[in-house]
Amino acid sequence: MKFMKLGTRPDTFYTEQATRSLVSDVQADLVIKINDTTYLLHKSSLLPKCGLLQRLCSDSSDSENVPLDLHDMPGGADAFELCAKFCYGVSINISAHNFVPALCAAKLLQMNESIEKGNFVGKLEAFFGSCILEGWKDSIAALQATDKLPEWSENLGITRKCIDSIIEKILTPPPQVKWSYTYTRPGYTRKQHHSVPKDWWTEDVSDLNIDLFRCIIMAIRSTYVLPPQLIGEALHVYACKWLPGITKLKNSLGSSAITEESKAINRKILETIVSMIPADRGSVSAGFLLRLLSISGPLGVSPVTKTELVKRASIQFEEATVSDLLCPSTSSLDQNFYDTELVQAVLESFLKFWKRLYPGAVDNRHLLKSIRNVGKLIDSYLQVVARDDNMPVSKFVSLAETVPAIGRLEHDDLYQAINIYLKVHPDLSKADKKRLCGTLECQRLTPEVRAHAVKNESLPLRTVVQLLYFEQEKDSMETTSSKLQKSHDLLLGAKMRPVTRDSHGKRSLMNKEEVTRRTSHAEDREKGQHKAKQSDAKLALDLERKMVIREDTEEIGSEKLRVAKEERMSSSKLDLDSKNSIQRARSKKSEHGRQKGR
Repeated sequence: MKFMKLGTRPDTFYTEQATRSLVSDVQADLVIKINDTTYLLHKSSLLPKCGLLQRLCSDSSDSENVPLDLHDMPGGADAFELCAKFCYGVSINISAHNFVPALCAAKLLQMNESIEKGNFVGKLEAFFGSCILEGWKDSIAALQATDKLPEWSENLGITRKCIDSIIEKILTPPPQVKWSYTYTRPGYTRKQHHSVPKDWWTEDVSDLNIDLFRCIIMAIRSTYVLPPQLIGEALHVYACKWLPGITKLKNSLGSSAITEESKAINRKILETIVSMIPADRGSVSAGFLLRLLSISGPLGVSPVTKTELVKRASIQFEEATVSDLLCPSTSSLDQNFYDTELVQAVLESFLKFWKRLYPGAVDNRHLLKSIRNVGKLIDSYLQVVARDDNMPVSKFVSLAETVPAIGRLEHDDLYQAINIYLKVHPDLSKADKKRLCGTLECQRLTPEVRAHAVKNESLPLRTVVQLLYFEQEKDSMETTSSKLQKSHDLLLGAKMRPVTRDSHGKRSLMNKEEVTRRTSHAEDREKGQHKAKQSDAKLALDLERKMVIREDTEEIGSEKLRVAKEERMSSSKLDLDSKNSIQRARSKKSEHGRQKGR
C-alpha cells in the first residue's frame, strides 16, 4: 500500500471540551463548526489556500468573529482536519484509505491551483493518478472508500477511474501479473506454485459492496475475455464471504441475532448474485446453486429469483453429490433436520426439463443415463435422511416415488434406504410399513439383496410373501426354460443326424406311428409343465391370502414368521416331489408304449 507524506511540522492539534485547536502563540480568529466538533483556527493559515473560506469570511466584517457552519463537509471533521493540517504545514499521510474523503473535502473548500500553486487538490490528484490507480490493492481500497461518499465520488470521477483500473488489471494475462494480491485457498501455498492462478483477483474484489462488485463483474462479462467459469468462481467467493449459512451445514439464518435490516442486505446480495450468474451450464456448481436455494427461503427472496435457482439447479442436478443435497431445513414448523421438499422441487423441475428437451424419447441413451444417475443420487440421499428420527413416512415415500420407473435399473439402493428407515423407526404402524415398502419392486432386486430381504424381520409380511412368490416363479421359469432348451437341442441333433438308407439305396422315412408318438410325448410334457406352473401360482396365492388374513386379525411375531417360511419351503418341496413322480410315471408309460409298438 502506497502513501504520500505532506508537511513537516509536528502535529500539535488537541481537544478541549469538544473543541479542536492547535498550540500557537497567535490567538484564534476563525471558528468553524462541523457537526458536533468546533475548530478554533487562524485565518492567516487557512484563507490563502481555501477559496470557500475566503468568500465566507469576506461576507462578514473583520470585527465580527462569527462561526462558520460547514455541516455538509464530505468526510466530516476528519476530512476537514486533514485539509486544515495541510494549510498549517503539519505532517500528514495520505493513502488509498483516506484519499477519497480528503479529495472531496478539498474540492468543497476550493483548495485548487487557481487559489495557490501547489495546493492540496493538485497534490491529491497527482497521487491518485501516479500511485493509487497504478496499484492493485490501492485501487481496491480507494474504490471501497467511495462507498461512504458515493455521489461525490461519482461526480469527481473517482469511482469510474478506480473501476477501469481494476478491470484492466483483471483482464491482464496471469503471467504478466506482478503486483501483490490476496489468495487464501485451502491447500494453496505461493512457494509451491510459481504461476499465478487464473482466479487471483476474486478474493480482493469480494471486499467491495454488492453494488460496486456488480459494476466490476458486469463490465468484465461485457468484454467476453474471461470464461464463464471464472465469473462463477468470483460469485462463489463473494457469496461465501457475505452470505450466512452458505458454507456451513448448520443454518445460521434462524438465529434471533439476524435483524430485519441484515436480512434485507443479504436478500439484496443473493438476488444480485443470481442475476449475474452466466447462462452457460457449469459456470457455477450444482452444489453452489443448491446452497443459494436453501437460504433463499429464510431471506424472503422474490419468487422470480427462487424459480430461477430451482431451474438452474435442476439443469445441473446430475452433477450434484449427496453432500450437496444435505440442506438443513429452515422452516420453523418443520421438525425434520433435512429439507427434502427443496430436493423434491429440484427433482421435479429436472424431470420436466428432460421431458421438454426430449419429448417421448424413452430410448435416448443420454436421457436414460442422466435420469438413472439422478435416481441413484436420490436413493443415496434417502439412505442419509432415513436416519433422521423426525423424518415422516409421507415425505420419504413422496421423494422415492418421484423418481420414474426408468430411473432405477435395480432397487438395491432403495431397499437399503427403506431398511435403514425401518430400523431407525421401529414403531411404525402396519399401514406406514405397507406404504413404505410399496415403492419397492421385488423383481428389481439382485439375488443377494433378495436373499437378505427374505430374512429381514423388519419388513412387513406381505412384502416377504411377494419376495417368496417371485423366487418361486423365477425358479419355475428357469426350470421350464432349461427343459425347452434340452428339447431344442434333441431336435437339432436329430436334424443333423446322418440319413440312413435301406438295402435298395433309398432314404428311409420316419413312419407315421413314430411321428405320432413323439408329438404326443411333447404335448404331454407341455401340459405337465403348464399344470405345474398353475400349481405353483395357486400355492403362492393361497399363502399370500393366508398372510393377509393373519395380518388383519392378529400381530404375527418374528418367530411365527420363521415357522411360516419353513412350512412354505416344505410345501414347495412336496409339490416338486409330486411333480417329479408324475413325470416319471408318464415316462414309464411312454416307454411301455414304444416297446408295444415294436
